[in-house]
Amino acid sequence: MSEHRPATVTVFASPASWIESDAVDQCHQVAALDGMVHVAGMPDLHPGKGAPIGAAMASTVLYPLLVGSDIGCGIAVFPIRLKRVVPERLAARFPDLDEEPDADDPAWDVLDGDIPADHLDGLGTVGRGNHFVELAQVRTVLDPGHAGRLGLADGDVVLIVHSGSRGLGERILRAHTDVHGAGPAEDPAAYLVEHDQAVRWGSLNRRLIAARVALALGAVPTEPIVDQCHNLVEVRDGVYLHRKGAAPGDGRDVLIAGTRGTPSYLVAAHAGPDANHSVAHGAGRKMSRADALRRGRAKHTVEELRRTPVGSLVVCGDRQLLFEEAPTAYKRIEQVIADLVEHSLATPVATTVPLITYKTADLGSEPRREQRRRRDRR
Repeated sequence: MSEHRPATVTVFASPASWIESDAVDQCHQVAALDGMVHVAGMPDLHPGKGAPIGAAMASTVLYPLLVGSDIGCGIAVFPIRLKRVVPERLAARFPDLDEEPDADDPAWDVLDGDIPADHLDGLGTVGRGNHFVELAQVRTVLDPGHAGRLGLADGDVVLIVHSGSRGLGERILRAHTDVHGAGPAEDPAAYLVEHDQAVRWGSLNRRLIAARVALALGAVPTEPIVDQCHNLVEVRDGVYLHRKGAAPGDGRDVLIAGTRGTPSYLVAAHAGPDANHSVAHGAGRKMSRADALRRGRAKHTVEELRRTPVGSLVVCGDRQLLFEEAPTAYKRIEQVIADLVEHSLATPVATTVPLITYKTADLGSEPRREQRRRRDRR
């Protein structure tokens, strides 16, 4: 009878990076699970509920908890052509993305075919937490040839959508954990069928959200030039590769999100097996939500947080969320990118800088309150 050996663990971060010991401990806890082969921590690694966030975990056993509840969460980038870009005016025109679109909303036209799992609840909404929709501008093109192939140039405006499968992924995970807890999937094939539906749902949701915003801003909806999911599991090289807050890095273009007050980076990912073919998905939290709320309230006012260090605007009607998601709650995106470059996992293509970041509807104005009242009366 052979002795079980814990999987190998590699964290792709430099000594200058902010990596909590709790997050590394979680990687080693995952490595001790039955069937685990290799755990790769990305430079945005931070502790999560039951599993580290910013990690790619390869195993001969499928563990739904390692993917989490927001199956299909990802980031998509959509070109958008606007006649004039005046953030103050455009911010007021964003639709209420906490509410599903009306049945006659023309944004529905971007969806072809059936809705995965026939799940309509929340379709077209962005969700809370770290999800967002951003109107951003290409600030610096670092690889003109690659950017040109994507149709991007300095000064172009794009929509960035970060959202997932809303309640569908949570329903799938709960059905598993209610019976098996943190244990492996009893029927991996059956789980994967539902999982794949949630991944497709998340991608459709990002398209519908982008179409709603584009139409509200007077633009024509477009197809995404980047759309990568960072909460999923795939079968690769005969093992289950779980990604929790880690984007596919096998020759794909990935938008690695900064914060609402810093640039984001579009990169060409080329991560190999040591990194479980994965790259970071964002800056990664360095403060818990409770710490960000406590420290933020001591340092900033709500109005200060509605205008970011780069001069962009934040649409957010939830004051607590403003503090929890403040730029200071996150790691330096520049260091995350530097670590990826140093470890030959990705090559930066371009940076984008936010103009407007939508977190949740701000219904403080009379017109928006009246919109909500009219909708509630229907």
